[in-house]
Amino acid sequence: MKKITFAVVAFFAAISLLVVSGCGGGDQSLVGSSSSSGGPTFPPLNPDDLLTDYEREQGDQFQLVGTHPFVVVTHDPLSTFGVDVDTASYDIFRRDLQNSNRLPQADSVRVEEYINYFDYGYPAPTLKDEQPFQISLSAAPHILDRATHLLRVGIQAAKPADIEKRPANLVFLIDRSGSMAGSDKLPLVQKLLIEALGILDPTDTVTLVTYASGTAVELEPTKVEDKATIVSAINDLSASGSTNGGEAIQLAYQQAHAGFIAGGINHVILCSDGDFNVGTTSNAALVALIEEQRKTGVTFTALGFGSGNLNDSMLEATSNAGNGTYAVISSERQALDYTNNRLLSNIAYVAKDMKVQVEFNPQLVSHYRLIGYENRDIKDDEFREDEVDAGEIGVGHRVTALYELVLKGGALPEPEDAPEPVDGDDYDGPLEVAGDDYVLVKVRYKEVDATAEDPAKEVSSSLKTLTSQLNAADADLRWAAAVAAFAEILKGSPFADSGYLEQIGAILAEQRTRDSDRAEFYQLFRLALPILGNAGG
Repeated sequence: MKKITFAVVAFFAAISLLVVSGCGGGDQSLVGSSSSSGGPTFPPLNPDDLLTDYEREQGDQFQLVGTHPFVVVTHDPLSTFGVDVDTASYDIFRRDLQNSNRLPQADSVRVEEYINYFDYGYPAPTLKDEQPFQISLSAAPHILDRATHLLRVGIQAAKPADIEKRPANLVFLIDRSGSMAGSDKLPLVQKLLIEALGILDPTDTVTLVTYASGTAVELEPTKVEDKATIVSAINDLSASGSTNGGEAIQLAYQQAHAGFIAGGINHVILCSDGDFNVGTTSNAALVALIEEQRKTGVTFTALGFGSGNLNDSMLEATSNAGNGTYAVISSERQALDYTNNRLLSNIAYVAKDMKVQVEFNPQLVSHYRLIGYENRDIKDDEFREDEVDAGEIGVGHRVTALYELVLKGGALPEPEDAPEPVDGDDYDGPLEVAGDDYVLVKVRYKEVDATAEDPAKEVSSSLKTLTSQLNAADADLRWAAAVAAFAEILKGSPFADSGYLEQIGAILAEQRTRDSDRAEFYQLFRLALPILGNAGG
């Protein structure tokens, strides 16, 4: 096992006082403005060192996405990606700590999903604004005390009060195979479905399609106002048999088209522990099917339930293909929270095929790396190719991306095992960034009702100034920086540094009373610390 740094061991002694006294005292926090180790202490801890062989071989299935390297700006000043508002990776972290007292598998950690789980106070557009979102930019020194800066790109969609909800035709595609029998699986699906009836309009339509060894339409398209009929069908669900999900997806789409609402929300929501073992089982075949159906106006969301059988890569790939989102639910509280706070925003979009392109000024910035979004990369020359699929943003959604920047003349971090910076011939294409701007951020998107032939719209924003100290930056930037730094430790990123847990903890403690999500993350952080300490051997 890799050894945790001495600074972390010393930190556990300090934090034990806080754990004993609890987090209720408003003035108690984890303090420290500089690393007790005197600087970066690479390499980071690899959380997979804590997994047993059985867990590696028998547990959930994840796909390694890698880590973005630094890029030399003079070689490639453009960074392009599709937006992502999934939360599944964070959900898995929470599930594993709360239910099993263990860290998530490193391959499950997608840093952007940790960052994007939280609410940030970005300014939102109003009804009079032409576009349904606003861009917010900020930058400050990196949390790890190295000679770099963090750039935050924030996008805030219009809030629910400023958007009229469209009529909805929802098809719930429910896995009722034997693996769904656990208390954290089908019973939570039933809880979510019944709760959803309270947030949908009486005239919205609900359909239930189930699959196990075979498939069935348990409830044909039914208006929400007929609640008794829907609840009875939900309560009758039980789990047994194998998992013929491929055939069921086709049946779900048939039902979606049977109840199709022109100009409305037509959406399939898969509820599964995420493993198909009968019929169409390959990710590629499922993605191809869902992409074709997406063109007809029916979108697709994936909800994973429980643990031990979760096919994370399939659930993420299918939700991406269906212009939907992906989350994981493992407790009754999370089922209720998702339904009341996320369900509608995850199916009611304000913009689609949203791409972000960040253009760095080679006169002011020498290197950059995008933190996360490794499987959301888009080729730079496809930014203005409108037929290229990208991400969707729903009502009230926020998108946050962090870049680590090396300013001109600054020192490039060179941790052990880090990938070499991407370099080569100098870029000789056009640049749109102004000479006194550090970056120009361009966002390209289509309106919700746009057809494949309709052109996309494009807006931009630039950044001219940097905050001189991290503690002077706004609270949201500091929170995102702390969350990202911790997620990179969990991921085993070569750019992480476990010697800065004290600085991370100080920010989390300071902001734990901002809202319930931040309070929960602070508690999860504290639960994780002893496990990280035990990894030191």
